[in-house]
This record gives sequence, C-alpha cells and structure tokens, in this order.
Amino acid sequence: MHLGNTATSYGSVTKVFHWTTALLILSMFALGWTASTLGKWIEAPDIATTDATIAWAKLLFSIHKTLGIAIFALALMRILWAISQPKPALLNGDKWLEARLAETAHWLLYGSLLLVPLSGWVHHAATTGYAPIWWPLGQDLPLVPKDPGVAEVTGALHFILQWVLAGAITLHIIGALKHHVIDRDATLRRMLPGHQTALPTAQQPGHVLPAIAALAIWAAAVGAGAWAGWLNPQERARAGALAEVSSEWRVEDGSLNIVIVQNGSDVTGSFADWTADIEYQETPDETGRHGSVTITVSIPSLTLGSVTKQAMGSDFFAAEEYPTAVFEADLIEEDGLVADGTLRIRDQSVPVRMLVDLTIEDGTADAAGSLAVNRLDFNIGTGTQDEGSLAFDVRIDWALTATRAEGQ
Repeated sequence: MHLGNTATSYGSVTKVFHWTTALLILSMFALGWTASTLGKWIEAPDIATTDATIAWAKLLFSIHKTLGIAIFALALMRILWAISQPKPALLNGDKWLEARLAETAHWLLYGSLLLVPLSGWVHHAATTGYAPIWWPLGQDLPLVPKDPGVAEVTGALHFILQWVLAGAITLHIIGALKHHVIDRDATLRRMLPGHQTALPTAQQPGHVLPAIAALAIWAAAVGAGAWAGWLNPQERARAGALAEVSSEWRVEDGSLNIVIVQNGSDVTGSFADWTADIEYQETPDETGRHGSVTITVSIPSLTLGSVTKQAMGSDFFAAEEYPTAVFEADLIEEDGLVADGTLRIRDQSVPVRMLVDLTIEDGTADAAGSLAVNRLDFNIGTGTQDEGSLAFDVRIDWALTATRAEGQ
C-alpha cells in the first residue's frame, strides 16, 4: 500500500492519522466526562472529599490534559500532511447540499481539532490548578498570565468548542454510514486498511462556501456562549455582599490572599470582598495598646484557581453554612506592632499573633502582614490528611492603604 494520497485514494499515512485521531478523541470525551463528573462530586457542598477521590480526579484530569496536547500536536502534523498531499475528491460532488455539508464538517473537524485542545491548554496555563500536564513542557504558555478572567473565558471557550467538535464528528459519522449503507459507494472503504480507489464525480463543491459556513458556526457557538454569560469574566456573585463599616481609618486599597500547597505547588487565591474596622492611635496607652482591628471576610468571594468550587464545599470552608470569617485583634507594641487576637473560620476560633509592618505619612497608612495557620485547626479539609496532596499549613498575606476618616 502506498504511503501518500492519490487523486482517487488515501495513503497509509493519512489513514493512520485519521484512525489514531479518532481513537484519541473518543477517549478524550470519555475521560473528560468521567473527570468532570468526579470533579462535580468533589465540589458538591454535601459530599465529603477524601484523599482517594482527589487522587482519582487529579489522575483523570492529568491524562485528559496530556492527551489533549498530544491531539493538538497530532492535528498540526495531520494538517501539514494534508496540505502536502492531493485530496481524493468526493464521490457525490454533484449533490450540491450534501457535498457542501460534508466539506463544512471537514473544516469544522480540522479547525476544532486545533481550537479545542488549544483553548484547554490556555485555560490550564492561566489557572493555578492541581492536575499537571505530564509532558516535559506545557504547564505555562508564553503571553498567558495566571489570571482568573483569562481562565474563565478560555474554560468557557473549551466547553463551547468541544460541542462544535462533537457535532462535526456526529455529522462525519452519519455521512460515512450513509455512503456505506445507503449509497453503497467506496467513501468509507477508502479510509479502511488496504488499497481502495473510486472514481470521483466531475463536479466538486470547492472550499470557499464550506469554510465560510464553518466560520459562521464557530462564531454562532461563541456568540451563544457570550449571550448565556459563559464568556463574561466577573467577580464571583455574592447575594449578601458585606456591608460597609464605619471605621476610624478608611481602607482605600488592599488585597487579601491565601496560599495553599497542593501536590507540592503553591496555589494562590484572593478574597474580593472584605471589610476592615480599624482603630489606631500612633501613641500607645500605658499598656502598649495602639488600638484594635476587626476584619470580616466574605468566604464566597474567594477565587482559588481551578479548585475554587471545591474550596466552598462542606469539607473545606462550608461557605453556605459559614459565609464569613472574622479576625479580631488588639494592636499592641511589642518589639514592633503586633496584632494579637483570634481568627474565626467556620465554627472554630483560634488565637493568633501577627507582626504588622506599618508606615504612616500625611494621614495615609500603609500596612501589611503575613500569617501561617494550620487548616486542620479550623476543621478545613479534614478528609484530606495526605500533605502530599494538600499541605496542612496555609499562608495568609494581606496589604492595605488606609486614610484617617474626617473628624478623627
């Protein structure tokens, strides 16, 4: 059997590309469905998470991502090979609608074989995730930032485009079966092992209209996703956003982040909604007390990479039952400024002490600090006892700029 194509038959290289891609794609749909289902179980607020469940989810998602990059590379090679080869013409090119549908499906297939894994790859690179790609390269991509907005958009694109690919595959299979069972021509047999030739019709559909049709289908799919809100990155919805507080010092800007260690890698998350009630006098009283601070944090406002939903579940923050965390402390002078108080997360209050780096100039205060806590002290992730999967220690980093309120 010849390696290359002819005007009337496909060569062995094209057939290997075709059936290898088909096998991988079918495997990917099965893997993706299974991994996503397992992920939803993990994220469900009423289902406890175990080390074994997380390990299975990580394994399946890693296989899915790794095979996805393999499909992307294979699709590139397949397209380059197809460009270099003659393409056997259609056996039904004289049927106007059917021939153009077949060519449109081919354009959708080739394009989606690149777009689906590429969108998933960019989503992975933009997300601080827990399921690594197993290729030596590929965890990050040039020009792709670790950004929740980018991750949200590309994740939605990946979801939308996979259904375009599924639709194109379905049309492709239906067409092949029609040719084989109803038309009884050699369209399908030309892609099976062995040498099979067939005489194409003189009339052929061309590529311009099918290519335009494929572009229109992709645009319509992406437009439908935008209309549904899937492509609108925004802060996590919060039905009960925290009310503003009246404070001696008004926070003008700030950040509140946590850093967890998952599978040996740092995963950084941030809270979008928190309030600070700060009382502070530069001159301490006779006990060394400068004032006090109360920080209230909206737990549902947390963004934590690909495990955000999991973090909201009953085995972790249990956000539905405990929607806020509170840090209350006295600000005292003790070889520097120290915040000495308690941190309440879920139903656990734990004594904590934290050094505060503070500078005040012209009525504007810049403050920052860092605190290390053990998640088990707050009954967070008690079902995950393997530190190789999720470390016990969690770092809390914060920084803010505040101005003294008028009249203070």
